[in-house]
Amino acid sequence: MQTAADARVITVSELNRLAREVVERGLPLLWVAGEVSNFTRAASGHCYFSLKDAQAQVRCVLFRHKLQLHDWQPQNGMQIEVRAYPSFYEQRGEFQLTVETMRRSGLGTLYEAFEKLKAKLQAEGLFDVALKRPLPRFPRTVGIVTSLQAAALRDVLITLRRRMPGIAAVIYPTAVQGEGAAQQIAQAIATAGARVAVDHCEVLIVCRGGGSIEDLWAFNDELVARAVRACAVPVVSGVGHETDFTIADFAADARAPTPTAAAELASPNRADLYQELRHLRERLARVAERALERRMQQLDVLARRLVHPGERIASQLTHLGHLASRLRGGWSYAADGRRWQLQEIYRRLAARRPDVELLAAEQRALARRFTGAARGRIDALRAEVKSLAAQLVHLNPQAVLERGYSITETADGAIVRDSTRIECGEQLKITFARGWARTRVLSKNK
Repeated sequence: MQTAADARVITVSELNRLAREVVERGLPLLWVAGEVSNFTRAASGHCYFSLKDAQAQVRCVLFRHKLQLHDWQPQNGMQIEVRAYPSFYEQRGEFQLTVETMRRSGLGTLYEAFEKLKAKLQAEGLFDVALKRPLPRFPRTVGIVTSLQAAALRDVLITLRRRMPGIAAVIYPTAVQGEGAAQQIAQAIATAGARVAVDHCEVLIVCRGGGSIEDLWAFNDELVARAVRACAVPVVSGVGHETDFTIADFAADARAPTPTAAAELASPNRADLYQELRHLRERLARVAERALERRMQQLDVLARRLVHPGERIASQLTHLGHLASRLRGGWSYAADGRRWQLQEIYRRLAARRPDVELLAAEQRALARRFTGAARGRIDALRAEVKSLAAQLVHLNPQAVLERGYSITETADGAIVRDSTRIECGEQLKITFARGWARTRVLSKNK
């Protein structure tokens, strides 16, 4: 029996959208190998082609911004490997691959080996910048490690002859590709380093022309990299073209994009040196001319200052007369100043000189006043003494006793002023104006 879900009808657009979702969710990013066919490049810069093998083919799209990351583009009949997202083009209902990156078939293993060796040597410090040696500016002999049949050798020799014909070149021939090439290149570099004392090479160029990665693979060998680093002289690597990089490039003291550029790095340019020499000569001439002009001006100044000895003596005599006149005037002015100072001091001393007669008269008057004051003071003190003596006479206890009074004392010498202070039968001492007596209390009155 047919259900409601089975009766639902969808459009072609919905079907293709569902198909795209299923494909994109079900298939991950992957590498696909095949042969390029039906390659076209649109005006927008995007590339469209088919990738096929003996049994099937698939449509591919490579967008412009992805193609710009490569220094080559696919061609019909080329075997390549693409890293792509499987997708579904809804408008045409076609399954396709959206390419992220690509490489020539068979190169994946080489690239992997290249990166692995590069990481290993870099971890060892073989590529450290601190190990890079400076190239000599004016080498007299340049060593060249390359094949005798290589076009790179001709380019290097022509460049050296053009830039500096006086530089000698010593060639250390070796195979630059094929089986055993890496061992031969390493041995040639070692030979160049060992023969420095004989060949007098000051810099070594290791070079070859461009080619595929397989052609350049000998320069990606560990033996070559270690031989470059162990060489007794600085090494310039000029392998392939500008976009080619090898392990030897990283190990070398300097990397050149081409063999010709390597020769340019290793040798000075005669034309540039001539130009620099001309500039230095012109600067030297200008400096010498300016120095000569300064000396001429100094000579003119000295000539104006130079006078006849007689004129100098006469000038000195005139100057001496002026100095003598100034000396006399100065001495007279100073003497007048000192004279006025002495007169002022004399006047001030005269004003402060004491009047002896006046001081003597004042002294006599003071003596008379002092004598009168002393006599008056003595008389006053004498009168005061007499008054005090009279008072003492009146206050003398003896005088009281003479008038019939007596002094009564207890046995311990205390004066009795109150009868309550004594007891009956107590002995008392009585002092009279003349003499004393002891008595006993028989009775008392309170």
